Amino acid sequence: MTNRHRGEVSVTVDGVRYRLCLTLGTLAELEAALGAESLSALGERFGGGEVRASDLLALIGAALRGGGHALDEAGVAALPLAHLEPLTDALGDLLTLTFGPSTAATAGGVPANPPSPQEA
Repeated sequence: MTNRHRGEVSVTVDGVRYRLCLTLGTLAELEAALGAESLSALGERFGGGEVRASDLLALIGAALRGGGHALDEAGVAALPLAHLEPLTDALGDLLTLTFGPSTAATAGGVPANPPSPQEA
């Protein structure tokens, strides 16, 4: 069971339910892996909409490890991701929980909180 108050979200990939969470340790891991100079730079990188596949793999891996799943880079890369939409939705939620709703967090180029038709 996930706890949104702890910054956790869940996603099902190929019939397996995963908990995703960005802990302080996994955020530090992401900073190092992506060469980000700060947490705000990391938030801006994912909020900018220009997310590379390697960024997405690093984010998925960090989120899975933060959620308690012991997957290395090869394990993350081997996940069957035929349908990315549920995962990108979950990552968008996770980024919004981590960096706040004012961050236009995106994962895979999909806005986490797209404007409603009335706002657009």
